[in-house]
Amino acid sequence: MPIFVDHDERRERIVTAATQVLGELGFAKFTLRAVGQRLGGSVTLVTHYFPSRDALLDALLERTLSEARSKQDELMAISDPHERLRSTIEYFMPLDEETMLIERARVALASHREVEPAVAEHMEQIDPGMRQLVRVAIADFIPADRLETTVDLIRLWTAGVVLTTIEHPEIWTRERQLKALEEFMRLMDLPVASV
Repeated sequence: MPIFVDHDERRERIVTAATQVLGELGFAKFTLRAVGQRLGGSVTLVTHYFPSRDALLDALLERTLSEARSKQDELMAISDPHERLRSTIEYFMPLDEETMLIERARVALASHREVEPAVAEHMEQIDPGMRQLVRVAIADFIPADRLETTVDLIRLWTAGVVLTTIEHPEIWTRERQLKALEEFMRLMDLPVASV
């Protein structure tokens, strides 16, 4: 009797394994063989779905962008603008092992953007998507002439939290990150813009 394989599920498992390899081993050791080994198989398990590392990077990018689009829809459903902003910032923070691994993978990619064209393309698409999420979250707070500088401030703060947490995970626990977020929100003190 033939074995049924859910090809979409298999692709998702491969992309998840790729994220794990990238986050744990870094870009230098990010190979199709390493991804296959992570899945308990060989490189052909991966190449059957993704013929090259660039194809796998494209799938990682598509997953990231798809998740950002879904998150944007979720954020738009939050009626309280302060809660919408807080939820957006939390989305960028490595508050658990899964998000920490994703952020480590993103940092590993970022460190190779100048030498790997596929990585440069990946990073060029990610940042605008992240900035758009922030724009959606703060549109009710501030006038248009301050929008981009406020987006910059929030992106810089979240990037700093990510890097600091990756460097010192034992210090920057979930609780400490959330406490820092509360203080950041208080310092920003963004009133809802009058219509």
